[in-house]
Amino acid sequence: MSESSNADTIYGVHNTIAEYAHALDDGRADDVAALFCIDGISDISAVGRYEGREEIRAGYARLAPTSPQRHLVSNVVVTPLGTGEARASSDFLFLARGDAGWAAVVAGHYDDDLHLDEADGRWRFHRRATSYVM
Repeated sequence: MSESSNADTIYGVHNTIAEYAHALDDGRADDVAALFCIDGISDISAVGRYEGREEIRAGYARLAPTSPQRHLVSNVVVTPLGTGEARASSDFLFLARGDAGWAAVVAGHYDDDLHLDEADGRWRFHRRATSYVM
């Protein structure tokens, strides 16, 4: 893999991870689901495992925020695995706004396997595993 294709992979994966955080925090379940492969899997520790885009959309619709929230994602490490595949690892801090203002609610970690969708050139989650740091 050339340096430019590695850079394109890393950039594309970073964008997918950021788009996920924005769509999740805005309660846009359709947009979250669109970031997954048709046969994608979202496995959220202590919440549930959703398989396939429709199940992912329905699961995230049930998780829609009822008050302002933000997922701050950092320490993103992307490993290109070859043509059309990559792995990513990142940490997140979940913030929620309540009566007393913004508060950190939980910290966690994402482990991702992503595939490049040749049809539109976008990176999508094939599997996203979410775990929490207690």
